Amino acid sequence: MKAMLISTYELAPQVRHFVFGVPEVERLHFKAGQFVSFNEMLNGKKITRPYSIASLPDGNRFELCLNLVHEGIFSPFLFQMKPGDSVEMSAPLGFFVVRNPTKEALFIATGTGIAPFRAMAPDYLSHPQAAQLNLLFGVRHENSIYYRNEFEELARRHSNFNFWPTLSRAEPSWSGRTGHVQVHLLEAIGDRRDLDVYICGLKAMVDDVRAILKALGFDRKQIIFEKYD
Repeated sequence: MKAMLISTYELAPQVRHFVFGVPEVERLHFKAGQFVSFNEMLNGKKITRPYSIASLPDGNRFELCLNLVHEGIFSPFLFQMKPGDSVEMSAPLGFFVVRNPTKEALFIATGTGIAPFRAMAPDYLSHPQAAQLNLLFGVRHENSIYYRNEFEELARRHSNFNFWPTLSRAEPSWSGRTGHVQVHLLEAIGDRRDLDVYICGLKAMVDDVRAILKALGFDRKQIIFEKYD
């Protein structure tokens, strides 16, 4: 099927939010946290790339959060698209979805790994018996806290949700958490070992957090992850 670009806006330098529509379907079926794969002939080769959906189901629309990789192949193509342009896509797939919203959970993201959590957090909290949910989000600079206003508003509306951004290259004016997400892992889980932990970001962070959790006694079934490289 074809995904047609509807609009885009800048989230931060070289990071963009995309809104796509699928004209040939009335409703695109997917679960919060799943991904779509785009494929196109680029430089004489058919290239396929998966991208997490950064939105809840909304008719035939879906949204993405992408960073521009200058040495890449697909992201420069997507960043050059104009509204009305189309790209070939597959139906949504993936198992990185909320498993049990009545069980306390921790979401951990770095960079554009926040994309699936933009959908999964409100999906989790929409459950009438939703448990406590904490979101630990690591970026370098304050201007890269993607969707900050949305997550802060979600925290205001839901007493069982905490949004904890942490900056690895914080400016002097920043008064919040600093350092990588691993530094704040123990604060986020406390003495609890019955949480579900969802992790999304680059391989090094994901592997490091998984190793820490396993050393703390977490069962592998409690650790749900998706790598972005």
